Amino acid sequence: MLKDIVEATALDGYSVRLRFEDGVVGELDLSAILQFEGVFAPLKDLNRFRELRVHPELGTIFWPNGADLDPAVLYARVTGTSIPTYEIKTGTR
Repeated sequence: MLKDIVEATALDGYSVRLRFEDGVVGELDLSAILQFEGVFAPLKDLNRFRELRVHPELGTIFWPNGADLDPAVLYARVTGTSIPTYEIKTGTR
């Protein structure tokens, strides 16, 4: 089940503290995840990186330039669990 991020704080460097709707709190160094290419390229500037916010509808972190990250990936990194997989069912019988 997807866990929304409800609070995010930029820390030193590219680290963030995230709080999820189920109460899980953790810190991540996002430089281990981000390639700083494409839509993420401007975030290499720490001032731009620190503009991160929580998107109330998507339940994840995002930046004013439109970059965002999958909350399932962030939750898995914080908790040390696997990224959930979802089976897509097609057709009916």
